[in-house]
Amino acid sequence: MKSLSYITVIICSFFFTSCKKDFLQRNPSVPIDLEKLFGDPKLAAGFGDNSYSFLINDYARLQAGHQGTTGEFTDEAVSNTGITPVSLMNTGQFLNPNAVDVSSTYSTMYKGIRNANFMLANIDRVPWTSDYNPSYIKGEQLFLRAFFYFELMKRYGGVVLLDKAETVNESGLDLPRSSYDSTLAFILKDLDAASALLPTDWAIPSKDYARATKGAALALKARALLHAASPLNNPSNDLSKWKAAANAAKAVKDMNMYRLMPSYDNILIMASDPEYIMISIKAPRVWVGYINDFLAPPSTNFLGQQSLISPTQNHVDLYEMKNGIPIFDPGSGYNPQTPYLNRDPRFYTNIIYNGQTWQAKTVETFTGGKDVSATNNTFTKTGYYVKRLWPEVIKSTGGSQTLNYIFLRYAEVLLNYAEALNESDGPVTEVYNAVNEVRLRAGIAALPANLSPDAMRKRIRNERAVEFAFEDMRWWDILRWKKGVEIVAQPMKGMSITKTGTTFTYTVITLPSNYQKTFLDYMHLYPIPLSEILKSASILKQNPGW
Repeated sequence: MKSLSYITVIICSFFFTSCKKDFLQRNPSVPIDLEKLFGDPKLAAGFGDNSYSFLINDYARLQAGHQGTTGEFTDEAVSNTGITPVSLMNTGQFLNPNAVDVSSTYSTMYKGIRNANFMLANIDRVPWTSDYNPSYIKGEQLFLRAFFYFELMKRYGGVVLLDKAETVNESGLDLPRSSYDSTLAFILKDLDAASALLPTDWAIPSKDYARATKGAALALKARALLHAASPLNNPSNDLSKWKAAANAAKAVKDMNMYRLMPSYDNILIMASDPEYIMISIKAPRVWVGYINDFLAPPSTNFLGQQSLISPTQNHVDLYEMKNGIPIFDPGSGYNPQTPYLNRDPRFYTNIIYNGQTWQAKTVETFTGGKDVSATNNTFTKTGYYVKRLWPEVIKSTGGSQTLNYIFLRYAEVLLNYAEALNESDGPVTEVYNAVNEVRLRAGIAALPANLSPDAMRKRIRNERAVEFAFEDMRWWDILRWKKGVEIVAQPMKGMSITKTGTTFTYTVITLPSNYQKTFLDYMHLYPIPLSEILKSASILKQNPGW
């Protein structure tokens, strides 16, 4: 069986460049020898593998140097320096072409769709040998096309649907947007077909978590149906939509292939584990720049180090006490003057905080401490640093780091199942079991009995915020829940710490205005990029409010 590790992706020979719409047309001046391409199984397989290159696979992808996360659009974190792709979103300027998650994602996903369509259109002409399984390859392309469309749908709603390879001579490149329901149906059809074709595992030459599998297709289907059932797309609260989402997540559970890894600490760094449904394994050294350029407190003395992201107090407050009680609830045991004592163990994995021992040093985020600066924007602005994306000790400036991008993992399946089933059936035993499986793995107490559906919904949403911290999940949850005005537009807060002798005083503060965020109701859907609207304004209609 083919492997991504040795298939050569022939981008230079077969890459399509821009014409009127660079994601729908190819430049006729770039010759493509189709007989050669699809007459050679290795070349054809490489062309198919190129579809994977269009997937989003970087947590900090909004600016060069691995900077800028979607978490900085939310209550999860703030950008210390206000880098342009983040500040534009924080101030509601989604239509600015430098708001890259709006502008670039649209074209990139259509490039991926085009590559997959072209492969699907030509797969039957390839003289495949026993080294390749064309059914698997077809399943991969269907899965990837569905994934690209899901990335579009969760941002823009209904989009232009293309199910074949467009050529220069074909008409109809200016096409209307399909409805959300039609886009969802297109995605589900591809995923159903893909799940019937894909293997449950890639066993030769070794298990390859970067490739699509039957489980990945089913898990993405569950995610898509949850999106469809959520308040943004289900204003009438049709319970059948929630039930469909629950059933789809249960189908993944019923495969009995996946389970939670023993330690939450290791989720982003393992080479393989049954929790992984689909990941992108980042090679060592790639993330050295990521750590130095984006995460590291300057006091750690790494070469070129700077921290450009600061977790908010808003996010920190979501971590319950280890006894399972939210910190502001009666009986939790929370003390505002010992705020980091006995918290949900995931807090210690995700956040660097004052007094913590990290990199063989004691972190000092109190006023006058070595890890804060009132004038230098490469130091924290909230009293916290991100630990989650820096999960191993780097012992020298020449150290390296492997960090996986998680496309799909089993904990999400469990929480998707719990969320959907709670909405359709209430907090039944299966809901408790799914949530508690995630909590107990983390080392926090199980949920209390007899929660109402509303209380369970609140706990599940909080669980997602903590479990998937900095995993490129929070923003999309907020949008589908239609909670942007409530969550994103709330005051962003930090922690001010003073030290007197050996005593610390902790005071929660509201951050300055340049770290506050704007969110209006229509922003739950991205605008179609203005450049695309201008190309076909009479056909490609803009989302309301934009």
